[in-house]
Amino acid sequence: MSPCLALDVGATKVDAALVLPGGSIERRARLDVAQHEGDLIDALVALARTVRGDDTALVGVGCAGPMTRGGESVSPLNIAAWRNFPLRQSLRDALGCEVFVDGDARALALAEGAFGAARGLSSYLSMVVSTGVGGGIVLNGRLLDGETGNAGHVGHLNVVANGALCACGAHGCLEAEASGRAIEERTGRPAQEADQSTRLRAGELVGRAVGTLASVLDFRHCFVAGSVALGFGDEFFAEANKSARAVAMMSYSHDVEIRRSQLGADGPLLGAALVGWRGAT
Repeated sequence: MSPCLALDVGATKVDAALVLPGGSIERRARLDVAQHEGDLIDALVALARTVRGDDTALVGVGCAGPMTRGGESVSPLNIAAWRNFPLRQSLRDALGCEVFVDGDARALALAEGAFGAARGLSSYLSMVVSTGVGGGIVLNGRLLDGETGNAGHVGHLNVVANGALCACGAHGCLEAEASGRAIEERTGRPAQEADQSTRLRAGELVGRAVGTLASVLDFRHCFVAGSVALGFGDEFFAEANKSARAVAMMSYSHDVEIRRSQLGADGPLLGAALVGWRGAT
């Protein structure tokens, strides 16, 4: 495998790095999305050019969704300026090299399997509980794609009947109830200032979603990243595991375990690089 220019496109920031096949990162740069509301693609291309090597012929992108298959058209719920935006072709034309795009949380699932806590496992759920909630599902050694390539949007599992309105238009989605943005809207305070009851509620709802999926899809491991989950700490994970096992009552799913991701801050960039390498094979 050749080095890959990795781009992680999120609601608040875009990170770029040159990633080597073994997972090491040679150089990186970042931009603030809020500062480029009118020229985000131009800023993204400029960022990519600052970190790519002269001979880098491959770009991997992890981007918030939803999107059409292969990221030909992306419509991130939290980037209002991009609706049906031709991200892959725009980057390909500007950078003059092959580009592969997938969902950011799905990319993280690839990284968890290659470099993180899921190494050696053939089936698992990878989640991010942060500003939003996303995920990627690996079964029998393969990342599930789905009909349009959007499989894994666990943030849109319904966990509260007639609950809060989600950005997708439904009520009671996990993202609308347990994400950092949802917690701030409900409590009037940033998620990092949440009290114990709010932390436990978030853990309970995440566990409910994971336990349900474990019984449906037959996996026993879930790895969670993101500032909300990791910031809430042990009490969040204890409550999430308790809640998951309360709903995962099938013999093959009852021992489902929800653990911290082991990827650290480089996880999203490693995932983006894996998107590139996956697409090129």
